[in-house]
Amino acid sequence: MNDGKFSWLEPQLESIFPKLIAWRRQIHQFPELGFAEVETSRFVSSILQQIGAEVQTGIAKTGVLGLVKGKEPGPTIAIRADMDALPIQEETGVSYASQNPGVMHACGHDAHTAIALGTAAIMAMNANLWKGTVKLIFQPGEECPPGGAREMIQGGVLKNPGVKAILGLHVFPGLPAGSVGLKAGAIMAADDNFKLIIKGTSGHGAIPHKAVDAVVIAAQVVLALQTIASRRVDPLEAIVVSIGTIQGGIRRNVIAEEVELVGTVRTLNPEIRKTIPDMFHQIVGGITSAAGADYSLEYVRGYPATINSQFLVNLLQPFLERELGKEKTVLLAKPSMGGEDFAYYAEEVPGLFLMLGAGKEQSPNYPWHHPRFNIDESCLQQGVRIMVIMSMELLQHFTCA
Repeated sequence: MNDGKFSWLEPQLESIFPKLIAWRRQIHQFPELGFAEVETSRFVSSILQQIGAEVQTGIAKTGVLGLVKGKEPGPTIAIRADMDALPIQEETGVSYASQNPGVMHACGHDAHTAIALGTAAIMAMNANLWKGTVKLIFQPGEECPPGGAREMIQGGVLKNPGVKAILGLHVFPGLPAGSVGLKAGAIMAADDNFKLIIKGTSGHGAIPHKAVDAVVIAAQVVLALQTIASRRVDPLEAIVVSIGTIQGGIRRNVIAEEVELVGTVRTLNPEIRKTIPDMFHQIVGGITSAAGADYSLEYVRGYPATINSQFLVNLLQPFLERELGKEKTVLLAKPSMGGEDFAYYAEEVPGLFLMLGAGKEQSPNYPWHHPRFNIDESCLQQGVRIMVIMSMELLQHFTCA
C-alpha cells in the first residue's frame, strides 16, 4: 500500500493483526454446521458489542447483524461474512485444529468472519472519517442449500436503512496471499442438484434376459448425461454435470431393480440453466424407454450464479490498484464453477464478490472442502485492508452522488 489517502490505515492494521489471528483460530477450533452456529454467533456478537456496534441476533436462527455508524447520517452499505463449517474431519495437524470431531472450517468461513469483525473494528475506530452506516451481515448456512442468505434477506438485513451495495469475499488458495481477484459479471456458478432413480425389474444374475437391469441402464445414463456439455450446449458456455454418488443392487447375483444417481449441475448462463431439466428428461426418458425401464427425476434449483456489478468493479478497481498495487489486483479471466449464496444479495442490490488470495508460497495449497485446507493467515490483514478501502470509497461515492 502506498503513502497516500489510506496511509493512516497501516498502523491500525498492524495493531489489529494479532486479534484477527486469534479470532480466526478461536472460530476454527470450534466449528459449527449450518444453522447450528450458536457459539460462533455468540462470539461474533460479543466482539461487535466490544467495538460499540449495534447488534441484532437470531436472524435466520443464528445470524447476526452489526451496525457501525459514521460521524453523520448518510448512505448504507453492507459486508457479508458466512459462519458455518463443513461435515469434514480435519487433517491439517495445526495446533488450533477443530475440536469438534467430524466438523471443520474447510472453506475459510472462519477467515471471512474474522475479516468482517476486523473491518467493523477499524470502521468504528475511524467513524469520524466517514458518513453513513456499514451493516455487517454474519450469515449462517451458506453450505446448506437453499442456504441462509435468503432467510437473512427475508429477515430484513438489506432494509431499514436500505443498502446501496453489498461486498463479500472468499479466501482462495489459487491466488497468493496479498493479492485479490476481481471480475465483473459471473464470478461463481449456479449450483443445482438432482436425484435420478432408474427403475428396472429384478431377477437372477444368471438369466438377465428375464429382467431389466437398472445397473446397465444407469451406466448408459451416466455417459449420456455428459453429452449435455459436449453436444447439447454451446461449447463456449460453461456447464458441469457431475454425478457424485451411485447406489443400487442388493447382492452379486441379483439384477438390480433400482439405481439412484445423485449429482450436481453448474452453469453460468441463466438461460441455459432453465433448459437443463428438459434435457435430462429427454436423455433419460429415451434410454429408459428403449430398455423397457422407467425413471424418476428430482431436480432442485440451488443458488443462482453470483453476478458482480459492472458498476462496482469500474468504481472500485482503480482504488484497489492504487492502494494495493496493480500486480496484486488480479483481473480474473474465468469464474469459479463453485456456488455461493451471496448471489441472492447481488440479485437484490449491486454486489461485488472478491477472491482473496490465501495461498502459501512453500506449502501445499489444498482446495476448498479438503480435510487439509488451510490459509496463509497474512490474508486476514489484507482482507481487512481491502474491505475498509472499498467501504470508505463506496460511502463517499454514494454521499456525493
